[in-house]
Amino acid sequence: MLRQGLRRCVQLRGASIASSLATRQQPSLLQSIERTSRISLLRTTIHLNSPIARWYSAEAEAAAEPEQSPDANDKPTRFDDLPSLGVHPNLVKNITHGMGYESMSDVQTQTITPALKGTDLVAQARTGTGKTLGFLIPVLQRMLQEDPSLATRSARYDARSDDIRGIVLSPTRELAEQIAVEAEKLTRGTGLVVQRAVGGTQKSEMLRRCKREGCHLLVATPGRLNDLLEDPRSGIAAPNLAAIVLDEADRMLDVGFKTELQEIVDKLPDVRDKPRQTLLFSATIPKDVVQLAREWVRPDNFDFIQTVSQGEALTHERVKQHLVPCRGWGNVFPALFEVIEKESANRRANPDLPPFKAMVFLPSTAMVDLAADAFNAGFRQSTGLFNLRIHSKLTQQGRTRAADRFRELSSGILFSSDVTARGMDFPNVTHVIQAGPPSDREHYIHRIGRTARQGKEGEGWLIISQTDIGTARHELGGLPIEPNRTIVSAEVDLTAATEDQDRTPVFDTTMDALKRVPRSSLAATYMSLFARVTRQNVRDRVEELKEWFVNGIGLENTPAMSPKTADKLGLRRVEGLNIGYDDDFVNDGSSARDSRGGGRGFGGRDSGRDGGRGGFGGRDGGRDGGRNSSDPFSNMLESSEGDRRGSRSGGFGGRSGGGFGGRGGGGSFGGRGRGGDRSGGRGGDRGGYGGGRERASF
Repeated sequence: MLRQGLRRCVQLRGASIASSLATRQQPSLLQSIERTSRISLLRTTIHLNSPIARWYSAEAEAAAEPEQSPDANDKPTRFDDLPSLGVHPNLVKNITHGMGYESMSDVQTQTITPALKGTDLVAQARTGTGKTLGFLIPVLQRMLQEDPSLATRSARYDARSDDIRGIVLSPTRELAEQIAVEAEKLTRGTGLVVQRAVGGTQKSEMLRRCKREGCHLLVATPGRLNDLLEDPRSGIAAPNLAAIVLDEADRMLDVGFKTELQEIVDKLPDVRDKPRQTLLFSATIPKDVVQLAREWVRPDNFDFIQTVSQGEALTHERVKQHLVPCRGWGNVFPALFEVIEKESANRRANPDLPPFKAMVFLPSTAMVDLAADAFNAGFRQSTGLFNLRIHSKLTQQGRTRAADRFRELSSGILFSSDVTARGMDFPNVTHVIQAGPPSDREHYIHRIGRTARQGKEGEGWLIISQTDIGTARHELGGLPIEPNRTIVSAEVDLTAATEDQDRTPVFDTTMDALKRVPRSSLAATYMSLFARVTRQNVRDRVEELKEWFVNGIGLENTPAMSPKTADKLGLRRVEGLNIGYDDDFVNDGSSARDSRGGGRGFGGRDSGRDGGRGGFGGRDGGRDGGRNSSDPFSNMLESSEGDRRGSRSGGFGGRSGGGFGGRGGGGSFGGRGRGGDRSGGRGGDRGGYGGGRERASF
């Protein structure tokens, strides 16, 4: 009788507050799976009276020793114990001597042992927990086990591009590069050949290298791998595939690789003809990841492992988070640079604090370039901060060079799009600053996860315009974000005459710097800010951008939007929009699609998940009668369901008052109310943030 999926669940409590805790669900014979927190087992009954783990994950402490439990004794906690599990001495030597590792992280302890037994895994694991070694060691060992000749250097001479034995899939080029570097360290002294196949690099060059050197382990992004597998001239094939890894599975789905992943699994050898091991790692377990597991993982031979403790503080709960509400988008850049100036000066004045090292996330590639150019023009010399930029339009070589340089810096700034929001490891980041609203809640959380890693301190800043408050309230409800009113540039009124108000030095320096950047960069930024606009706030967006470009920067008008672009975005009839052509601003409007979401009228692309495509029973021909209780994957979702959105009763998004977004009043940021525009209009007295533009109380 085949083993039915959701497994017995074992809770291990960590030895300290910093310890992460893993719950591993193992195979058992189940007549039915109760859709509650109690699971009845055939041999042993374990009652789970509380949620297994949190939904959102972030960095965990790496090196906590688990308390003894019924099956903890057979899991080694040191790498030099791996030979007892059959791991090849060459791999162990590379880990302990070459890489200098001694103790395993909790994720490694929980994943390596079952994976070495050949079991498929679905593992919920945070970035920064050592999961890369957690899947590389079993995959490489399985390849050596199936073909022992690969353990010797001479096997390199027989390597071929059409006989790939292992594949690791990653959502981004940068993460793929990190994984490949680790794999190369692990395979030193063996015959295993590691190659990369990622977008943004020359396909022909990669194929020539593979044909010349061969390939045993291919680290790839889904788009490029799918392209290689469907191209009969590529010479890339994996008839003897032993194992495949899907790392950051939820992120791969987030960025639109669902179709590619479905096509890849169809192009690989039939698992019934050539058995292979699948290791799926994901920071979150939403419905589409469960569906992905149904398509890739063997239902009768998999373990579901969670490494998040109930009640363990997640990174986005531990990091101190500030909200800087701005009067308009014209205040966002001055507020950003004021935060950088103040926070870096504070670090310089306090030698006991780590040096200022910040990642600044912006909504589009155009805005990344504009922010970096403006900072260099106005603040590079005064702050002494070296800065870099990364976004999708850079070449792979440029992105890799910038990422490596930022890792080496003890102090500096990385201006970035969401390319680096997840999976990338940059040490000692003290600040994560987000200028403009993130595309969704998960992006905000994963960005915050770039700081406070491995138990270190960090803080987050969110700087947003008044017109984006509604979006932020909807997406970020329940998060511990506190308003910060110390950033004076956020309050400057661009419509007031200069002599009637004291503009801050940072504000004036920012506007002067923006006058010196290329007009095309300003135009691209302008267009990108309409990518996720809604029908409810489009007029506010038009007016606030006019304030920024005309009153703030001092231009005669905003960049002209071509009729074609205006029609494409559904903005042709919006009053006040400058529609036409302008030689001073060379831009075709394409940057309006840079930001996640835009390009198709108001609201852009739906960023929500589709929730999967039905039950697992259909895949097995109704073997279990189609009953939901027999779905071996269903409880993976239930284990995480309760914590997906977080509490809505307070904090940033408490809907009954309090915190940032209480809709019913209670002194929160509150928004404008649903009855009108900014309570007092654009030309007159602006009121407060709760009903206009005057300072609001929280």
